[in-house]
Amino acid sequence: MTDRSYCSLTLASASPRRLDLLRQIGITPDEIYHPNIDETPIPDESPRRLVERLATLKALAGANKFSRTYVLGADTVVACGRKILGKAEDEQTARSYLELLSGRRHRVFGGICVIDPAGIIQSKAVETIVTFKRLEEKDICLYLCGKEWRDKAGGYAIQGRAAAFVKKISGSYPNVVGLPIYETVNLLVGMRYRMIEEI
Repeated sequence: MTDRSYCSLTLASASPRRLDLLRQIGITPDEIYHPNIDETPIPDESPRRLVERLATLKALAGANKFSRTYVLGADTVVACGRKILGKAEDEQTARSYLELLSGRRHRVFGGICVIDPAGIIQSKAVETIVTFKRLEEKDICLYLCGKEWRDKAGGYAIQGRAAAFVKKISGSYPNVVGLPIYETVNLLVGMRYRMIEEI
């Protein structure tokens, strides 16, 4: 039988949405690690570079804690122009984000990083363009009342009530939810992660 410890997978992310997306395609991580990293952008850092750096830091934190495992780190950054919209931690911030995104296009960047058991690191950033309809005051108020904005990049969750705000999407939908599945699987398989244990 294959040495299962060698092909195990650790998810270095606290996001339940990423775990759900992996399980949806039949991948259940053997370990889930909640890395505590500083997510503050470096001055003049682009959203793409930020999200890839944060995903890598999460993966490195997981690799330092767990050995003989593949480690997947992931992060999501929402940007309107070059303005980075972080996680909404209060209602006022969420409101300001929704008002900014109203009737406009914005970009959602998903960063993924995989570290294999030998310590080899590969990372990638995936971009999705999302266009919101023009939001009325009642749209914003109702959404804020639902509390879905809590701890969400850009102040919204596309898999919830905010789906009604989306006029157009170009690119990966799972990326906006929290993990670009197609690219994640390609990265894992390319690094010889076995999706199914061999007997």
